Amino acid sequence: MKKIISVLAVGIFFILVSCGNSYNENRRLSRAEKARLDSIDQAAFKVGVMPTLDCLPVYVAYEDSLFKTCGVRVHLKYFTAQMDCDTALINRRVQISISDLIRAERLRKRGVALSYPIATNTYWQLVTNRLARIRELHQLSDKMIACTRFSATDLLADIAIKRGHPRYNVYKIQINDVKIRLEMLINNEMDAMLLTEPQATKARLLGSPVLLDSRDMGFHLGVFAFREADLPERSQQLSAFLKAYDQAVDSINKHGLQFYGSLITKYCGSDPQTIKALPSLVFTHAQSPRRRDIERAR
Repeated sequence: MKKIISVLAVGIFFILVSCGNSYNENRRLSRAEKARLDSIDQAAFKVGVMPTLDCLPVYVAYEDSLFKTCGVRVHLKYFTAQMDCDTALINRRVQISISDLIRAERLRKRGVALSYPIATNTYWQLVTNRLARIRELHQLSDKMIACTRFSATDLLADIAIKRGHPRYNVYKIQINDVKIRLEMLINNEMDAMLLTEPQATKARLLGSPVLLDSRDMGFHLGVFAFREADLPERSQQLSAFLKAYDQAVDSINKHGLQFYGSLITKYCGSDPQTIKALPSLVFTHAQSPRRRDIERAR
């Protein structure tokens, strides 16, 4: 009996040692795999994007392997709030990110050297809750507007308030996540908000009146902002990125937005009805924003 117990003990000992070695080996392999993936990500050209149509050329270039064809490995970093894009730029987690000139110029004032290789076709609309009975700007009195501080939406909210001369205060509420912002409109939790596409189309389909459209003001604030500090080691990647971006723009302009409906659903979360109702948009090749738009932002 003692011999049997001894044999069992030895067997259990070897099993435990084997399991321990296997566990340690898996940990070692996991660390090695993580280091390998980190190395790949470090070398890749990282792009901050959001669930908005101004990022569609990037999504098309990524999904259609245009970046790969042009010789650049691109990793997309997906955010739903502009402030998170800013943080990624500040902390060098991305080389380039979707932004607007108001926010980007504020980052530059804080010491983050940025350039703007791409001016986008972004526009914003001030839409109101269909149940709030707000049809004119002066009716924003004692109402809440959802926007992002120190951004194009913040500026447009100020313009709306100034134009409307409401009798009582208008409260600008900071709702940074664009998906949550739209949900608050759908759930009747906000009186008004600034939205870009495709969220603006969704709001219009729900019966939300449009009180203000940035396109009517003659300035364009949407950009992709690039970290100047990364230029020495990333110049070739940036050139390849812009080349693929232009190819994607040509494809979108040729085929139309509906042709890329599946991508808009994948990255923006839009339903088929919204995609069908999207306005015709013309995308432009990568070029810097107009000087007057930069000065306006400053």
